[in-house]
Amino acid sequence: MKREKVYLLGGSGSMGFETFKNIWTCKDESGNRKYDIVLLLRNSRKNQKLFLPYIRQAGIRFWKQQDVIEQNGFKIIWGDGRNYNDIAQGMAGVDWVLNCMALISPKADHYPDIAKAVNIKGLENIIRAIKEEPGGTDHIKLINVGSIAQYGDRMNEIHMGRVGDPLMSSPFDVYSVTKIKAERILLESGLKYWVQLRQTFIMIPNLFSLEDPLMFHQPINSFMENITVKDAGRVMANCLQIPEDSPFWRNVYNCGGGPACRTNYYDFLKMMFGMMGLRLEKIFDRNWFALRNFHMLYYQDSDKLNNYLKHWNDSIEDFTKLVWEKMPFFLKFTANLCKKSKLVSIIAEKIARRRMKKMVLSKNGTLNWYSSKNDLRIAAFYGSYEAFENIPDWDAALPSGLNGTPPPKTKILDHGYNESKTKLELSDLQLAAKYRGGKLISTSWDGEMHTFLEWECAFGHKFETTPFTILKAGHWCSECEPPDWNYDEIARHNKFFAQVWYASHSPEEDFYYPERCYEDIF
Repeated sequence: MKREKVYLLGGSGSMGFETFKNIWTCKDESGNRKYDIVLLLRNSRKNQKLFLPYIRQAGIRFWKQQDVIEQNGFKIIWGDGRNYNDIAQGMAGVDWVLNCMALISPKADHYPDIAKAVNIKGLENIIRAIKEEPGGTDHIKLINVGSIAQYGDRMNEIHMGRVGDPLMSSPFDVYSVTKIKAERILLESGLKYWVQLRQTFIMIPNLFSLEDPLMFHQPINSFMENITVKDAGRVMANCLQIPEDSPFWRNVYNCGGGPACRTNYYDFLKMMFGMMGLRLEKIFDRNWFALRNFHMLYYQDSDKLNNYLKHWNDSIEDFTKLVWEKMPFFLKFTANLCKKSKLVSIIAEKIARRRMKKMVLSKNGTLNWYSSKNDLRIAAFYGSYEAFENIPDWDAALPSGLNGTPPPKTKILDHGYNESKTKLELSDLQLAAKYRGGKLISTSWDGEMHTFLEWECAFGHKFETTPFTILKAGHWCSECEPPDWNYDEIARHNKFFAQVWYASHSPEEDFYYPERCYEDIF
């Protein structure tokens, strides 16, 4: 029996490599590898070293000067996802495409044009190659990885979210822009078998992976449903078990680790530094952390994906054990000293504070924005200079939900139509469009959620998309999507969007963030 062929893109990233290892070790009833595997990888020393054991297991020798290596059902294309020909090389005869390929933050903040090319153009190349493969549109199954960043700021009472909620790229966040635009391309692709996963923060057992000014962009009272890297790898690999006739297909899912992986940013940082025997309050000042304009939330509906894939295996406690297990010896030694000696811990805290302050004073750091009078960054992340200056010290009360206190009362967002109906009618679409400040121009509908219809937003922009894209996935007018960011004006006309925006912004605010505002950190 012919083995199914899996094309994995982004296989050297954290999620991608865990996915690869899961597929590589998957055996059939005879004990042989169950899948043929195709990888598209950048030809770097890091990637060569990472995959060398598997290259040898496949029996491949003398391969370093070759653009493509292949043997025993294992193929590597040394190429670039931004190049269509490189993508197309791997598409021949495949049954599955797993796309973990992405340039993520913080790199995406510093290389926005590359992020757009990899995250948007790369997916366009994949879809084009699928369609140009004979029978590909109706046979090849594509799993694409999006991001929790697509939801934007979900503070206070709206910290619980679900698919269909408004999508809102936070001002300055190029990465989230690319993921929203890429998702829309997938939803409107016309492929028969696709799935979009809005992936949450993947907890990687490397303490130093947190070290970037980006860590201060996140408010301490943001709620997080994370996932371990092992569970993230299981997600993609387990998709290969889903049959063609399953309702799994042509859907968007929130991909998190479930209730066992829920925490908040303050408690998460406290746990990580506490593992080293260090006190959070001695390392950071409270006003180093933004008050809004990030992302992260609890997923109300991440169980829907787990019902299909059964990937919930790990918890926050499992992650902390893994962090300690993977920690270098010298750090374990230092951590034990800090826990035994107050003097050592004080010295270590001072060293850590100097290290963190250097980041927060760098060009993309929150203290730098304040001292350099970066008005737009302060407006986006704090609301005002006064709000920044009024942030109390750690001895003041913490927001609800932190340090073991109950979280705020949850408000579930209104999607603007009767979601309990099993079969929607034209009037439901009209109602949803009105709730978004616009209207449905089309006067008839066949009842199919993936049929293209014509719509109009509050600003007179006409566009065509499917009811699924709007009602079930949370998109709206593509012309109003960032960049630029004109959210204060949009919220005045769009009640659906205003539910999210006014949870952390005042209706009196009137800010505008131009298209390339993010270049201020270059």
